[in-house]
Amino acid sequence: MADEIEDEELEQPDASDPDPLLEEDHGVSSDEIRPETADDIPAVEDEELAAEPLPDTSLDSKTLPAQDDSAYIKHWYIIHAYSGFENKVAESLRTRSQAFGFADRVGQILIPTEEVVELRNGKKVTSKRLLYPGYVLVEMEMDDELWHAVKSTPRVTGFVGGGTKPVPLTADEVNSVLYRQASSADRPRPKMTFEKSETVKIVDGPFTNFSGKVDDVNTERNTLRVMVTIFGRSTPVELDFLQVEKI
Repeated sequence: MADEIEDEELEQPDASDPDPLLEEDHGVSSDEIRPETADDIPAVEDEELAAEPLPDTSLDSKTLPAQDDSAYIKHWYIIHAYSGFENKVAESLRTRSQAFGFADRVGQILIPTEEVVELRNGKKVTSKRLLYPGYVLVEMEMDDELWHAVKSTPRVTGFVGGGTKPVPLTADEVNSVLYRQASSADRPRPKMTFEKSETVKIVDGPFTNFSGKVDDVNTERNTLRVMVTIFGRSTPVELDFLQVEKI
């Protein structure tokens, strides 16, 4: 009897035998319960893993209509007017812009002038002179309607640039006009201009009433070198523009 008990205690369950509890409660054998490995996961095609690209909602500039921003920016244009009626044209443009409702699209109206000086009866007299006779500068937002309204203004012959699309002035061109106008107020230019080989008469200084030919013109300094005959010899004399007049 002891031998039988001893054999029973020593006898170990075989690991390969199915677990009766599992088979009874769940109907699943122990061979079927094991952790999943990478080999057990079904293969997924790369096309399924790749995310479908999202629709492109960005705006393509090629699909958008081109916009001309220049129509909403004021530029400077040159208007050709009858000579001597520059101020009348400027006044008419201001009046018409108010009457026709485009005053907000018209900026400055400029008639470029400069201050000039001349010698009268031994005294310097300063006056204003048009820089560009027959022309008026207008700052505006150009379009067909405004082009027609300005062009039909009395005593206006048209825009400089021709056609229905006048060419605006560049920033450098506008600055050049404004600078010349401002600088002439500090330093008036001589009213008269001279050329080489021109005959002039001296009206001021120690050589008054002498005549001679212009040998050189310095527009930066407003001076002339005039060849004057003194004691039978041709002598160069440096003179200011104000000291001579044309013959």
